[in-house]
Amino acid sequence: MDKVIEISNGEIRQLDTVVLKNVNIQIEENEFVYLIGKTGSGKSSFLKLLYGELFLSDGKGHIGEFDLTAIKRKDIPKLRRTLGIVFQDFQLLTDRSVLKNLMFVMGASGWKDKNLMRQRAKEVLQLVGIETKMDAMPFALSGGEQQRVSIARSLLNKPKLILADEPTGNLDPETSEEIMRLLLAVAKEEGAAIIMATHDLAMVEKYPGRVLRVEEYTVKEVQNLTSFDPFNSIEN
Repeated sequence: MDKVIEISNGEIRQLDTVVLKNVNIQIEENEFVYLIGKTGSGKSSFLKLLYGELFLSDGKGHIGEFDLTAIKRKDIPKLRRTLGIVFQDFQLLTDRSVLKNLMFVMGASGWKDKNLMRQRAKEVLQLVGIETKMDAMPFALSGGEQQRVSIARSLLNKPKLILADEPTGNLDPETSEEIMRLLLAVAKEEGAAIIMATHDLAMVEKYPGRVLRVEEYTVKEVQNLTSFDPFNSIEN
């Protein structure tokens, strides 16, 4: 399988302060990877590296064809168009329909042909099971439906990597499970790798995947959950 992410001896600095160091990560297409860590551990910095808001200050790293040590600021939008991002708070435009939300994103990422845009929007809405809500306004949707729209939006440009930042954080347990099953199905169907930041260890146990934990200024792979201290709570 192709490697979607490859980082060797990576280091991230913010204002000359080392946030993460000795980061050695490889993620292949189709992999589902959890990212966990306490608040302030550097988890957000790791995600920011992946979508081009922060840069490697040392080491080597690639996301697809993009070199994280040499990428220019003008190329960051190109990098982001190869990614899908799912947010905890959905971040839908409230003044337009589901379809127009998707069309807006496609227009901003370089799509021109309105017929092709509408066709792709229908495809991703069908994939997440809410094609009948195409003309609905976001405020008329449940939380779970809004998150399905957010997932559909992340799929528009057929990304090989989807970053899901606490995608079940604002949902009730039953809806959270629906979204988890959907994300797993999407990863398989689309051949995309998914990195999901979460603090819900029960979800990690129920839907096993690779687990990366951000701690002690680096990112470590956790082999099994028995290595966790249950009294050392994982937050945000």
